[in-house]
Amino acid sequence: MRPKFFRRNNSMTEAIIISKTADIEVIKHHIYEVRGLRVMLDRDLAELYGVETRVLNQAVRRNIDRFPEDFMFTMTEEEMEIWKSQIVMSNSIRMGMRRPPVVFTELGIAMLSSVLRSETAIQVNINIMRAFVMIRQAVSAWQDTNLKIEQLNHKVDQLNNYVEEILHDQNDVNRMQEETNNEIAIQIEALNDALDQLREKNVKPRRRIGYKREENNN
Repeated sequence: MRPKFFRRNNSMTEAIIISKTADIEVIKHHIYEVRGLRVMLDRDLAELYGVETRVLNQAVRRNIDRFPEDFMFTMTEEEMEIWKSQIVMSNSIRMGMRRPPVVFTELGIAMLSSVLRSETAIQVNINIMRAFVMIRQAVSAWQDTNLKIEQLNHKVDQLNNYVEEILHDQNDVNRMQEETNNEIAIQIEALNDALDQLREKNVKPRRRIGYKREENNN
């Protein structure tokens, strides 16, 4: 979305008002990640500044000493193809991008306002800096959430291990109790057998002690 210009009257200095509700959201959707850095494309920046892309790049080339590689660099062919495959865009825009674009990091974008020397660039850069801050905050919140989830998962794992140890110990206790019960049962059975044998001995008649007279049948 191009910035909107409004004139107060002929006697007043031209006032440039940037639509806040649209700009920051639009800017956020034009911040990409290349080489592990958050960057914006030259054509997107030119549209926001209200200038042609070639004009922006000419201003940069005239002040190239202000833009080291961590401020600005040109995508390689491979990086451009990977970027195009990951970004949703119309076929006309995709086909129109035949050359790798120049991209600017947050530091490079901050430098652009001093190179372009326009009120528009200053106002646009304010919203761009806000957009970068919002993205950093969102990423930080996401990382904090992930950290808390990892910590929670670790605690759950510890609890699971503790429960498994308790169940394992309980199984050992149950096994020992079962073995003890079996031994007691065997001992009781042995005692019962011994008692049965004693009872059988007590039931048999005692043999008479002494001389047994033989009866005379005559």
